Amino acid sequence: MTGLSLSLVRGAVTSPFKRAGRPDAALPAGREVLPPGRVAPGPLAAYSRVCGFAESGPLPPTYPHVLGFPAAMRLMTARDFPLPVLGLVHTWIEITAHRALHPTDELELTVYADGLTPHRRGTEVTMVTEARLAGDLVWESRSGYLSRHATATATATAGAATGPPPAPGKLPAVAEWRLPADLGRRYGAASGDRNPIHLHPVTARLFGFPRHIAHGMWTVARCLAEAGSGTGAGGPGRIRTVRADFKAPVPLPSTVTYAADGSDFQVRAGSRVHLTGSVTREG
Repeated sequence: MTGLSLSLVRGAVTSPFKRAGRPDAALPAGREVLPPGRVAPGPLAAYSRVCGFAESGPLPPTYPHVLGFPAAMRLMTARDFPLPVLGLVHTWIEITAHRALHPTDELELTVYADGLTPHRRGTEVTMVTEARLAGDLVWESRSGYLSRHATATATATAGAATGPPPAPGKLPAVAEWRLPADLGRRYGAASGDRNPIHLHPVTARLFGFPRHIAHGMWTVARCLAEAGSGTGAGGPGRIRTVRADFKAPVPLPSTVTYAADGSDFQVRAGSRVHLTGSVTREG
């Protein structure tokens, strides 16, 4: 059994005993540090294929997040982590690539939790991943994960005629993607992220989803692969920073549109926007 599988088992065991939203909740101060090591070529090739990146050349800008995910899971499934890991929803990610990375780079990874934030639908935790080469910080990300539970804000506004939030502006369509029913299982096999909400309708319904949904990190990676090909989101040039917000789950199977204008990009289906994001490029 892999380390990620063990973490999922531990998460399944510990989650029922955790109560999100406790006013005295505190994050553990510990950090997970992974010593320098080369990227395994097989998993990288599988990841590149499922996300649409070229199988040669620089490391995909999202891949250090994948490398650090087992450490993040160990932290989030530890007994002293305050939120139940099962059912956590990835809500946003920010990535800064300080330089181009390559598969031969021996990255040292550090992962830690950096804050609990009230959210209108529950509590959000920020997880940080940092990559270093010879002690220099070369890549970093911050991610928000939402644990859904009843909140005072939600109770106070229940039934209020506030209407839906304004929809983001519609960007020009660039490409159409047909997402197969097994996409979550394929991405899970390549990345190690086998959260049950992504794998099968039955396991997704256990956590309140009518159907299984695409991984948020697959969606943003697929956008960056498309943007890196010169077909949107700022044109050519190395992507230096990324900000992506996951607005609505992408059900599987489905057909979605990738849209982009300048540095901004979207994934949508009809009038429903699933993801918005922007990039900056070097030069």
